[in-house]
Amino acid sequence: MSGSRQSVQHPHERSRDGRVPGDRASGFRPAPSADAGRHPLDHPVHSALTGAHAHFAERRGRVLRYPADVSPWLALPEDADAADWADAAALAGPGGSVSLAGHPGPTPDGWEITFLAEGVQLVDAGAATAPDPEAVRLGPADVPEILDLVERTRPGPFLPRTVEMGTYLGIRRDGALVAMAGERMRPEGHSEISAVCTAPEFRGQGLAARLVLAVADRVKARGDVPFLHAAADNTNAVRLYEKLGFPLRRTTRFVAVRVPG
Repeated sequence: MSGSRQSVQHPHERSRDGRVPGDRASGFRPAPSADAGRHPLDHPVHSALTGAHAHFAERRGRVLRYPADVSPWLALPEDADAADWADAAALAGPGGSVSLAGHPGPTPDGWEITFLAEGVQLVDAGAATAPDPEAVRLGPADVPEILDLVERTRPGPFLPRTVEMGTYLGIRRDGALVAMAGERMRPEGHSEISAVCTAPEFRGQGLAARLVLAVADRVKARGDVPFLHAAADNTNAVRLYEKLGFPLRRTTRFVAVRVPG
């Protein structure tokens, strides 16, 4: 896992029962225009889907999500109420599943938590990034090989269209894809390095480190700041990222929930 979260202030005044005046019958409430006073990395899913990844955004009321074949991440407002959870359910569909990065609130009755992990967020603080002469650009034609590598290495969620989220680089040996890394969420001024993985038989050669630095070099070349997410208990990966120049910024939590019914 290499994803994250947080607050949204709604611009409209709420009534005493917590609802927003407006047309709930249509299922629409204006989404907040910005995370006022919040750092983009405090709510990266929302920041990405209202910024560089707005073309992916599926919206209902104050809730945003990526298409189900692009990424599982969904952004709820930090003060999510019953209406927001109903909008999330409508976006996901009956029995559908969504992933929340860092959402601290309680899960409503009937929603099943299917995954829960503590995570860390690490941000570039002067990493010695550089292009890698062996790295090749990966695209839609490479997706079958990418999905096979992901299945064998489990770096986190990767779906048929995830490759459209940003630049993905890979290293091949004898024509076979053996390592990769790429970009996932793009909050304002930042880009997440994700899907960092190496085939088991090629580990220990520094391929993952090389690809992280190569992807980060492309991110920094366009003026953005690279960052990563990792499971807190993936101590080997966390140590590697810190050694490369990505110190801890914050802890977070990753949760997957299934819609009732």
